[in-house]
Amino acid sequence: MNRMHNTVALVTGAAGGMGRAHCRRLAEEGADIIAVDLDTAAAELARTAAEVEAAGRVCVTAAADVRDQVSLDVAVADGVAALGRLDVIVANAGIYADLGLSWELTDQAWQRTIDINLTGMWHTVRAAVPALTDGGSIVIVSSTNGITGAAAAAHYSASKHAVVGLARTLANELGPRNIRVNTVHPGSVATPMILNDAVYAKLCPDLPNPTREDAAAVLASRTLLPVPWVDPVDISNAVLFLASDESRYVTGIQLVVDAGLTQKV
Repeated sequence: MNRMHNTVALVTGAAGGMGRAHCRRLAEEGADIIAVDLDTAAAELARTAAEVEAAGRVCVTAAADVRDQVSLDVAVADGVAALGRLDVIVANAGIYADLGLSWELTDQAWQRTIDINLTGMWHTVRAAVPALTDGGSIVIVSSTNGITGAAAAAHYSASKHAVVGLARTLANELGPRNIRVNTVHPGSVATPMILNDAVYAKLCPDLPNPTREDAAAVLASRTLLPVPWVDPVDISNAVLFLASDESRYVTGIQLVVDAGLTQKV
């Protein structure tokens, strides 16, 4: 229960879903948290802070949009000033929305996804790397769509492939400081990003009003293990491994947690 003892971790997209799970899991192992999300998510961000504090750790919250470098710079500076250091960056904020065939996507849908999922990751590391302790770790959350393509999600797949290139470059740049940089690639995860009517419709186009159970049947048919999705904590355990000294010589890799989705033939 002390793998992250006396460390501080920055987590973006911390107000819910995987972001909240990352904050909670890192706190359970001894980390204090700088939790960042949109100002419209203040109530949910407070819930994340309460869960961190229930684990006996300190949580500093900040309202920032990863598309806005200035707000991220302020969030990181204030968090580091309050907690005294920064050891881990978990660049987690992202969206999976406005789905459609590649040639039918609007400029707005494309740009919004790229701005959050790719440029937002770059903004996060640009704000936080100067404060990161030597020997620290950066974990960028990508997707199985950063390993393979997916129909009707060109903007999402492109962004999640691109952050792998960003991480590999950062691993080369930061290696001399003994800072490790890796990506995590979740498959389907039981969060609102997947568990919503728009995704159910994408998965079950022949059904007029597909349900969660309909979507689960489709997703379970795509994995090697007999599950439709993994839980947020399964991704957080991978983040924890890459953030901790247990992976002290692991850098530049793509860690896939997908119940065998990318391996099924």
